Amino acid sequence: MELALVSLVIVVALIFDYINGFHDAANSIATVVSTRVLKPGQAVVWAAFFNFVAAFVFGTAVAKTVGSGMVDITIVTTSVILAGLIGAIMWDLITWYYGLPTSSSHALIGGYAGAAVAKVGMSALIPSGWTKTLMFIVLAPGAGFLLGFIFMVAVYWLCRNTAPSRVDRHFRKLQLLSAAAYSLGHGGNDAQKTMGIIAGALYAGGFLAEFRIPFWVVMAAHAAISLGTLAGGWRIIHTMGSKITRLQPVGGFAAEAAGAVSLFTATALGVPVSTTHTITGAIIGVGSTRRLSAVRWGIAGQIVWAWILTIPASAGIAAVTFYLLHAIGLP
Repeated sequence: MELALVSLVIVVALIFDYINGFHDAANSIATVVSTRVLKPGQAVVWAAFFNFVAAFVFGTAVAKTVGSGMVDITIVTTSVILAGLIGAIMWDLITWYYGLPTSSSHALIGGYAGAAVAKVGMSALIPSGWTKTLMFIVLAPGAGFLLGFIFMVAVYWLCRNTAPSRVDRHFRKLQLLSAAAYSLGHGGNDAQKTMGIIAGALYAGGFLAEFRIPFWVVMAAHAAISLGTLAGGWRIIHTMGSKITRLQPVGGFAAEAAGAVSLFTATALGVPVSTTHTITGAIIGVGSTRRLSAVRWGIAGQIVWAWILTIPASAGIAAVTFYLLHAIGLP
């Protein structure tokens, strides 16, 4: 029975990882598609490849934070993890349908926390892990905005005496590198969250003597998120690539470079940040260098409201799911 339940949790976790990939595909490819540097089909292959390569670049610090640093691992059961995953998946599908670039990461930790709190109350949460994560809800888009603004101003200054056509030609090539770097950072941070959940299920089920991340879990998580990216989240790509602000290749490069720097830093620190928040902040920062009216603040406002609702909404869905699973006798 326990083996069957853990196997089910692993399958659902990888389904979430796949959904995370196509939900967040916009983060990796919206700028490079909207600037017409790559066609959509080319862009998703480019992003998916670097999502997978990230398995060999980054460690598992984020996975350990998610798996054992936010919720007391001793109270976790397979039904807690399963309910958390269902809460995250449901919220991801709702926001994908409406084209809102919300955070799959925050949906996952919100769902995980909601199910754990439904089981034993607020004592299930580890304050130190949540402090870092909640701080980065503000810091991630703020860092993306600031770096995007700085990078764009720096490019304007460096290219001030260069013909616009030449600038465009060079940055079309450079944007391939920035898109690759961002996709590497996206895969490195986001795939680890699923790794942490799977390792938590293995530990809770007694299949790991201590909490650690097996190599096969690393490979499975990166494969799932890469396949999801190949599927693409076209509704959200439209929002990210053109509704917030119009981008040229030089702006796409600045936004992706800013997002990549932010993600590399957070992943090295073991902080599970929102890749969506980071790149959205960077795009707004780039757009703001032209003039504030270049940013469609109404669209940005809708996105922010969706961000605010993500953790409580996914937590609520997960809590209800946990009670239903508990009612039918799952441990």
